[in-house]
Amino acid sequence: MSETATEKGTYLGGLKVLEIANELGEYAGKLLAGLGADVVKVEPIGGEMTRGYGPFYRDEPDPDHSLYFWHYNVAKRSVTLDLDSPEGQREFEVLAQHADVLIDSRPGSYLADRGLGYEALSGANPGLIYLRITPFGEDGPWADFQGSDLVHLALGGMAMNSGYDPEPDGHYDTPPIAPQMWQAYHVAGEQGVIAVMAALLYRGARGQGQYLSCAVHQANAVNTELDLPNWLTLRRPHRRQTGRHSSPVTTPKALTQTKDGRYLLPYVTYVRNFPSSWSGDIAALRKYGMQGELDDPEWEDPDFRAQRREHIASVMDRLVRRFTYDSDFWREMIGRGLPWAPVRTPEENLADEHWKARDSFAEVQYPEVGEGFVDVGARWVCDQVDWVVGPRAPLVGEHNGTIVEEWTASRDVGSGAANPERAAATSPYGKPFALAGLRVVDLSWMLASAGAGKFLAAFGADVIKVEHESRLDGMRFTEVVYPPGGPAERDAARAPMTPTPLDTFNKSANFMEINTGKSAISLNLKDPRGKQILEDLIRDADVVIEGYSPGTMKRMGLGYDRLKELNPDVVYVQQSGLGERGTYDRAKAFGPTAQAFSGLTDMSGFPAPWPPAGIGYSYLDWFGAYNAATAILAGLYRRDQTGRGCHIDASQVETGMYLAGTAILDYTANGRTWSRRGNRSPDKPAAPHGIYRADGDDRWIAIACFTQSQWVATAEVLGHPQWVDDERFATLEQRLAHQDELDALVGAETATRERYELMGALQASGVPAGVAQNAEDRVDNDPQLRHREWLVKLKQTENGVWPVKQLPVQMSATPPHVGGVKQRNGPNYGEDTAEVLTRILGLSDVEVKALFEEGVV
Repeated sequence: MSETATEKGTYLGGLKVLEIANELGEYAGKLLAGLGADVVKVEPIGGEMTRGYGPFYRDEPDPDHSLYFWHYNVAKRSVTLDLDSPEGQREFEVLAQHADVLIDSRPGSYLADRGLGYEALSGANPGLIYLRITPFGEDGPWADFQGSDLVHLALGGMAMNSGYDPEPDGHYDTPPIAPQMWQAYHVAGEQGVIAVMAALLYRGARGQGQYLSCAVHQANAVNTELDLPNWLTLRRPHRRQTGRHSSPVTTPKALTQTKDGRYLLPYVTYVRNFPSSWSGDIAALRKYGMQGELDDPEWEDPDFRAQRREHIASVMDRLVRRFTYDSDFWREMIGRGLPWAPVRTPEENLADEHWKARDSFAEVQYPEVGEGFVDVGARWVCDQVDWVVGPRAPLVGEHNGTIVEEWTASRDVGSGAANPERAAATSPYGKPFALAGLRVVDLSWMLASAGAGKFLAAFGADVIKVEHESRLDGMRFTEVVYPPGGPAERDAARAPMTPTPLDTFNKSANFMEINTGKSAISLNLKDPRGKQILEDLIRDADVVIEGYSPGTMKRMGLGYDRLKELNPDVVYVQQSGLGERGTYDRAKAFGPTAQAFSGLTDMSGFPAPWPPAGIGYSYLDWFGAYNAATAILAGLYRRDQTGRGCHIDASQVETGMYLAGTAILDYTANGRTWSRRGNRSPDKPAAPHGIYRADGDDRWIAIACFTQSQWVATAEVLGHPQWVDDERFATLEQRLAHQDELDALVGAETATRERYELMGALQASGVPAGVAQNAEDRVDNDPQLRHREWLVKLKQTENGVWPVKQLPVQMSATPPHVGGVKQRNGPNYGEDTAEVLTRILGLSDVEVKALFEEGVV
């Protein structure tokens, strides 16, 4: 980890990135800067509008003191250009001629109207990779709609998965709660960067740049977890629940309160092949003499316990209430092998020795104020390559007059044919796959690691998932089960369907959609011959990705030292909850555990005394997958440039801390601890700003008014133009001071309106607004997602043809397809064992048959 390049070097050293972006694209630029690219931010005269976003250093607004800008633009450089002037346009053209990547999130056709769009720039620079990030895409029925973080989280489905329990009769008296801190743009930025990295690898093989289209709406719509496969497969809608996964059925409460009013998460997974928590729970209860009737023999029966989960949870609640938060009772439970977690605020991670050992935070110097402040540091641990954490974000136009000279004098990164055989296979679109020819040994477990292989397969890589029936991927055991009658039975259903019992390893729709495009082999790694086969596969692989508990690979004799012996330039990425290096090296974790540790759970919800609402699915499972995919692609890019592999130790919690936005910096610079905000927007001031009830049961709409004109239009659309003249609401400052009264008035009116009609009327008037959509809405009612062909149908060998989510970034030269080279949904258990052993390892049919008969495969 370094403020600048070191002897170890960085992943993207020498890569030139031109960024012309606001909050839609700044996170993507931040990631590329952290990977080592030279990111130059092109700002208008006077500075980018995001310099006006809070919080501010010492709460004094100043374009060079925005903590938002500091956080999202660290390690970048700044030039100011007037792109309406010939001089500014010429300088931009010169920069673009030498750029490798351009990030553009300007509205509409801003650059194209000035002769600076992709068509013009790629003519002079054919290797340019142009990432366009827009709210809804460049075309389609919603292409001209206004977006915002809140609006995208509502339309994309995250909000409808997150919030508080309903009343006993099922009525929701509280709105959906959108996670705070620019999460919609984090989601889009992550997926945009993955596409950029794939495009860079393709350019290295073929010398060709391309245009990438990332719609924030689609990126968020594919980011939820179980709700979409539940709807597509079983027509089961999800319901919000406090501090835990949304679900078609009510599940036991998750958060438990300590004696001093803080919260712990004694997480119990839905994964049926994960070891039960019972032995650890009852041991702790016995230690403190609180087991009561749970000592009776019938409680040893798993089925008996399963019918009484609420009672077990209430007993554990009573135990937790005997401890204060700082007593570290949760550490004792982690020591018992259970995936418990404290529900931390983001800044509480600063004192944790585990993150200190991993350099998860770093101090950046701010000479203008004479201080240094700690913010998030490296995204992962890697002893071979540095993550760049500084210098501090640039002052307005700080590097004017220097970048053109530097870029024109420096050597451009080569884009010649480093590996021409990579781009052989073609996609269903008749164009090449970006990663064709790359081979990945996939030892993943659950979404956080398996999702990375899904992305690589969609780019055309040969991804080989390795399992054995003694330790199957837990996602094979979810209750999202394909119905016996296949798609016809689902299409004929008019009510939620009851999941049937699993009768094979191949019925989980959730597993299948996370493992699309992969091959699958069964391999008994406890047999020396099985381990030898795995080593033989690794010898010829480009990548090894694994999601085992930390230390498992070393105990198997397959740590990085051994992998290097087998394959010196292999890129090895391990993805776990808390990482291998550090004090939690043996801790077990799932997405909700990581979210509680990182601070994300506590960040979502109404202010105290309300409990945290959390995020209603394993959000950090998706980000674990994004992070692992980015790590793999960055490692491959560096390998192509240097010939050297690397070992990356990634954790979901570090990714979550990275997503906490300005919370850490606000604490270290201003001494302010995080407090929840509901759906309000203090950093980019807006009022009204919330999710309001619409006509119908559990129907809601997000509205965000940042400007006076948007407020005037909202009042007009809602039929109350007189609100504008009310002195409480006359100005944004006054509306912010009277948000409770304002929200009551707005909510009373929206409750009488049909949600999509109101959304259309507000958008037609220039107001960012969006229905809080659930899975049914996104599948059946969203014309923009349909226009972007967000779902594609793929055959699953045992279960027929089903729709699955497509990757959200469209690529002009190498369009990804979620079916990969195999053009298939997720694989049956061991479906491709014989084919892989003969195709890759050259075994004969006789040899393969013997391995089957002897239980090796």
